[in-house]
Amino acid sequence: MLKYYIKTTEALKRLRTDKDGVVSFEYIIVAACIVAVVLAVFKTDTSISTALSNGITKISSTFSGL
Repeated sequence: MLKYYIKTTEALKRLRTDKDGVVSFEYIIVAACIVAVVLAVFKTDTSISTALSNGITKISSTFSGL
């Protein structure tokens, strides 16, 4: 058990000093914010949601007909 604790502690230390790791976390945060905004827009505006749903349905029916 101690071995896993030491490995985890060392990995967290490397992550703190790794500048590339910070950048990837920033990308994840930005992506989550973008997803939240898109979901908020599609939930409140039903015309956009309906148009998107109809478009996806048409595309999938076209591919299934091939």
